[in-house]
Amino acid sequence: MAENTPAALQKQLIYSLYVRAHTDEGTFLSLIPDLDRIRALGADWIWFLPIHPIGEKGKKGSLGCPYANRDYRTTNPAYGSVEEFRFLCDEIHRRGMKVMIDVVYNHTSPDAVLLEEHPDFYYRDAEGKPGNRIGDWSDVIDLDYRNHALWDYQIESLQFWASIVDGFRCDVASFVPLDFWRAARAAVARVNPGCVWLAETVHMSFGNFARREGFTSSRDTEAFDAFDIEYQYDVWESFERFLGGGGLLHEFCEQLNFQEALYRENYNKLRFLENHDQPRIRARVTSETAADNYTAMLFFLKGTALLYAGQEFSCTHRPSLFEREVFDRSGRDISALVARLAAIRKECFGEADAFTAEADDRHAIAVMERVGEEGRSFGIFSLRGKSAAVRVEAPDGEYENLIDGSTLIVENGQVFCGGSPIIFTLRR
Repeated sequence: MAENTPAALQKQLIYSLYVRAHTDEGTFLSLIPDLDRIRALGADWIWFLPIHPIGEKGKKGSLGCPYANRDYRTTNPAYGSVEEFRFLCDEIHRRGMKVMIDVVYNHTSPDAVLLEEHPDFYYRDAEGKPGNRIGDWSDVIDLDYRNHALWDYQIESLQFWASIVDGFRCDVASFVPLDFWRAARAAVARVNPGCVWLAETVHMSFGNFARREGFTSSRDTEAFDAFDIEYQYDVWESFERFLGGGGLLHEFCEQLNFQEALYRENYNKLRFLENHDQPRIRARVTSETAADNYTAMLFFLKGTALLYAGQEFSCTHRPSLFEREVFDRSGRDISALVARLAAIRKECFGEADAFTAEADDRHAIAVMERVGEEGRSFGIFSLRGKSAAVRVEAPDGEYENLIDGSTLIVENGQVFCGGSPIIFTLRR
């Protein structure tokens, strides 16, 4: 891990939101009335999807994609001014939360200010025109980090924002040279020593493809040199196979165990069930009981947890990145469950817990354990909502299910799971 990665991140919750999709007004100032509700969920951070102006040339949809950045050094005027964003950040800080913004440094829009001012900062295709290495990203053109003057420009931009915010989520960070991220981290630390860095490391198959094609794509083991938290896309494909019925739960559990064996002791993976690029979990898991188990498992996993705005209302529709769609709040509200799980994570888990996971494939029940200075914690998650007796490495006796206060009985090394999620602890 980076030398000064805060251990406290292991217990924290990031709430991710898209300004355009969060309120009817779609502005910075319109978010302020919702901050207390977000804080009550147990959120420690608010991560804003890109807040910068969006390119017009080649844009997708009627409003364009926020990841087609037109100007790194100001805000999208549809959201508000830089001064209004500062005021919003002050309000977030006043409520005990921190602010993270999206950093899109692999590419810009084709009409970016940077292209006009510094055309030498861009990758060129076989015809010598600005282009991108990934053809599906038709609304962006790639930057060329072989030009070290680009490094200076980007780092200056980061230093400006680091005087306002507390952290950066770095888009497709694997595709930007790791040496740049190391240099950027060191430079930003002179402005904001506590700045936290989250890397969107890419899917395992995507990274392998990029390297085969001769593109830069850092491996997750390497990226931890510069970043505090990485995406869990290294195990995501296994998780999706299970979700889709094409894989077994134990395969996902074994990959979680492999993370525990592979990475440094204080590794931190961002744990999520959905995000702005992935389908809503409730679109994939229709059973309320099963969905509660997935949510409880999310908070039990080792690493920082992520909640994407609307997940607490069981949304099934993911707002378009390219249009104006405010997420629906009329679904089943699981805010109380989220807040309880966030509290359990802070009160009962250690910052350096060892983690193991096993699976009952027949009933699709995951049995997980955390062991650390705080004691031992057990999580039992029935991901199909089925009932079964499962084995646990806990002494026989009575325990409290910390989620709902019910009594559990461990007898002969087994506990009965009635389909609802279970978390219990053995305190030291």
